[in-house]
Amino acid sequence: MRKRLRTTLSSALSSEDLTNVYNSYDIIGNIAIIKQRRASARNAQTIAKAIMSVHKNVKTVAAQTSPVAGDYRLRNLTHVAGENRTTTIHKEHGCLFHVDVEKCYFSPRLCHERMRIAKLIKPNETVVNMFAGVGCYSIVIAKHAPTAKVFSIDVNPAAIQFMHENIRLNRVYTKVVPLLGDSKTIIERQLQHAANRVLMPLPEKAFEYLPAAVSALKPSGGWIHVHVFEHAAKTESPAEKVKLKVTEALASLSMDFEVPLIRVVRSTGPNWFQIVADVHLPPLTQ
Repeated sequence: MRKRLRTTLSSALSSEDLTNVYNSYDIIGNIAIIKQRRASARNAQTIAKAIMSVHKNVKTVAAQTSPVAGDYRLRNLTHVAGENRTTTIHKEHGCLFHVDVEKCYFSPRLCHERMRIAKLIKPNETVVNMFAGVGCYSIVIAKHAPTAKVFSIDVNPAAIQFMHENIRLNRVYTKVVPLLGDSKTIIERQLQHAANRVLMPLPEKAFEYLPAAVSALKPSGGWIHVHVFEHAAKTESPAEKVKLKVTEALASLSMDFEVPLIRVVRSTGPNWFQIVADVHLPPLTQ
């Protein structure tokens, strides 16, 4: 998709300095986010200049100095170059997403997965998005499956605030319903047996929240899209490891199910992967 960062910097940094540079970076709207090792901090300005020379639309470069963590899935960012701000508007699949990259979780690397799910939506489906962030999956679905209704849940008040704005920006007022709170609690109180499809794009809480996802499905059955982080050595299949874990988790709930598709969404580190399992539950028997 873009030149690898080390290739771009090969004429500006020594070979020793290049080994401390992460090869990939994210561009969200007009903000570029680089990962920064302590040893590469002294070259941050050079790295930022190289990125801005390649991507003329980038107005800000920030360095991620901590992992994504916590219930709100946030990371620490340090301003490196350009305008000192953290808000931007990201364009994806004909949708606009206003986001504060410091206060809300957002990954442009899930772009393909968001559209893949949107294309699976059947007419008049009701969808529950358990971990919606600023509304990316929900709004892509609403724009590309216009008869769907999406209950869009997140625990982060800032994310919900931006979700409200993104609903307005994309004119999906009646199609996406923003709900602030813990998705387990919201499902238990108001969305039991409401959905044809449930999205679980938060790998850290996949198995903890899976019973709630099952309870959100209608008695007529439906789909759950479960995201999981998995480690796999070169001789192992991360997809097969996830299939086994999902199978064990659903079997413990005494549910009938099938898992027709498991795919690698992205690599998240050496031998670590984000995997999605598409799980189908048939109608409940009387």
